[in-house]
Amino acid sequence: MDLDISWIFIGLPVAFLLGWVASRFDLRQLRMENRSNPKAYFKGLNHLLNEQQDQAIDAFIEAVQRDPDTSELHFALGNLFRRRGEYERAVRVHQHLLSRGDISESDRQRAQYDLAMDYVKAGILDRAETALRALQDTPLSAQALLALLSIYERARDWRQAAEVTRQLDKEGQGQFDSRRAHYLCELAAQSKDSDETHSLLQEAVANAPQLARPHIAMAHWLQAKGQSLQACEQLQQLALDIPSALPLFAVDLAHLAPLAQREAAVLSLLEAGYEKLQSLDVLDALVSLESHMGSPRARERYAKHLHNHPSLIAASQWLEGAGLGDQQTQVQRALAHAVKPLRRYRCAACGFEALKHFWHCPGCQAWDSYPARRIEEL
Repeated sequence: MDLDISWIFIGLPVAFLLGWVASRFDLRQLRMENRSNPKAYFKGLNHLLNEQQDQAIDAFIEAVQRDPDTSELHFALGNLFRRRGEYERAVRVHQHLLSRGDISESDRQRAQYDLAMDYVKAGILDRAETALRALQDTPLSAQALLALLSIYERARDWRQAAEVTRQLDKEGQGQFDSRRAHYLCELAAQSKDSDETHSLLQEAVANAPQLARPHIAMAHWLQAKGQSLQACEQLQQLALDIPSALPLFAVDLAHLAPLAQREAAVLSLLEAGYEKLQSLDVLDALVSLESHMGSPRARERYAKHLHNHPSLIAASQWLEGAGLGDQQTQVQRALAHAVKPLRRYRCAACGFEALKHFWHCPGCQAWDSYPARRIEEL
């Protein structure tokens, strides 16, 4: 049968017209979707800026449902869940991202890191550690190591923490010598083996000679081994090298001086330190050592301190041995109660107060954040 050529001239324009109509429909639909997605996204962003997290989550969920392939929306949604404490939902979002085969390697690593943070916030530290270990030898390796360091500190796994600081040093992420010295001191305090304790303290001193803690711990170890002279010498040298730390070990030094037969030298050192720092702990050490040496006027140092620096703690210490009669007990009891808050140490990072000096703040987990002076002296 012969094909009528006229149908070709009629069919071609019709086919072209139908194709054009279809393309216009598709473009219109695409434009509508593209308009609705940014609208939902910016709506969620606006809620975030107004600190309306519930509404922001709803907006982002709507945007994700319209465009499930957008990884950035998934990241935003997962982080919002984590901030709200909905860790299970955050984990599911980031696990979904990791299960996809169409995301880039950088987004995959980012999802892995965010998943680890979900586990950290949820307190599932073993899974967080596994997730972070998977990021070694990636661009996020340094961030992963810092997160691991936080986990090991939280778990008080000081040996692993020390190893992480060595890796961070190798990657040029800063100086962690002081932090590692603290870890070694913690390990030394836990050790039951005297030789291991000594070895750990020697390593801590070598790592951070400018840090007072390893030297003080070494002096305590020497004293426990019956080497009072060496312990006294250790603290005397520390007072010369790091004079600002003297209040932390002044009383120990005063106790060691008679055992090492170095009363005069230590007394001179404490007097020089007190003149410079005007510290109440150094003052207590001076009074203690002079009383041991038989000085009848040792307690007059408290009165002299009160003349120059009004202090309830110094007044309480002076009143304790003043011998003022029967009423002294009641006054002393009231004054001792009043000075208790003033004897505390306060973390410079978070304000956490404690009756003893901490190298590692129990409140904010910061290191070396406690000044060597009590609240009344700040």
